Amino acid sequence: MKVIKEKHPLIMRWTHWVNFPVLTIMIWSGMLIYWANDEYSVTLFGHTLIKFFPDWYYDLLHIPSRLAEGMAFHFLFMWFFTLNGIFYTLYTIISGQWRQLLPNRHSFKEAWLVVLHDLHIRKMAPPQDKYNAAQRIAYTSIFVMGTGSVITGLAIYKPVQFYYLTWLCGGYHLARIWHFALTIGYVLFFVIHIVQVILAGWNNFRSVISGFEVIEEQPIPVKETPNKDEKA
Repeated sequence: MKVIKEKHPLIMRWTHWVNFPVLTIMIWSGMLIYWANDEYSVTLFGHTLIKFFPDWYYDLLHIPSRLAEGMAFHFLFMWFFTLNGIFYTLYTIISGQWRQLLPNRHSFKEAWLVVLHDLHIRKMAPPQDKYNAAQRIAYTSIFVMGTGSVITGLAIYKPVQFYYLTWLCGGYHLARIWHFALTIGYVLFFVIHIVQVILAGWNNFRSVISGFEVIEEQPIPVKETPNKDEKA
């Protein structure tokens, strides 16, 4: 028997869907800023192995070199990103949703089982509550990454006014590296998250939009009580 069950509260769905386009714009505008001084690369013994990013990448995506435009978009949507994150955090604390999101002492072991199950190496499904172990770790990591992005962003934006944040990040240059590394982390999370959504199926995706999911429940068998004639 199919039943409809509530899964995601409205506020959590709202902050989730607001965060997606805002973060996309932040990454795009950050790319405009970075292209003005694209100095990062992986170099070994004087040979550049990876350059972030090569010229063909910018040409392929037609990314213009407009520093002022990138900074304007980045600093404007920074407020939406920060306020949305604060609102989400306060709601999870007040509502108690954080209990279902934070990893526990079994999460890292169970997360590995989730990976094996998704790769069809392990047939038995891992323990699944509202969020499985891998989701708990991923969503908590995004919270930590978001906090890190705000801190490193402020350290870069106002290194004199927020000198204590710049010092906490290890200096202005290291703060830029942390900020850039976090951006790459968001992109990787997007890719993995989308793949996981596809693997989870339409019912899971629908629940993130509507807040409800359709589940299959087995009817509880009713035990028949013999009547008086049968007892006799």
